[in-house]
Amino acid sequence: MAIDIDELTESELIDLNNRVVARLNFLQQMRAHSHMLGFSIGEKVSFQPEGHPELSGIITKYNRKTVTIITEHGQRWNVAPTFLRKFVSPSTSVVQFATVLNMPNK
Repeated sequence: MAIDIDELTESELIDLNNRVVARLNFLQQMRAHSHMLGFSIGEKVSFQPEGHPELSGIITKYNRKTVTIITEHGQRWNVAPTFLRKFVSPSTSVVQFATVLNMPNK
């Protein structure tokens, strides 16, 4: 779809700009919302803010574009859901081997 903006008046261009910005904001919110659906309130997650070590905490609230996380040290962070990862504790990331028993065939 081609739009000839050369023929639009200043007020029409301003209106078009406002519509484009509103549409882009809506698409960004929908993308953030779809990422949020991968996480639940009360779930433990991890994230790494720029210039900080990796942090982990519990999701306490959904916001319009972010989720609120309370870290293990009591800090409150508003984080975009695209930066979140499901928390994997060091003890669960190690594969533990089970004993395999051969059962007689009947």
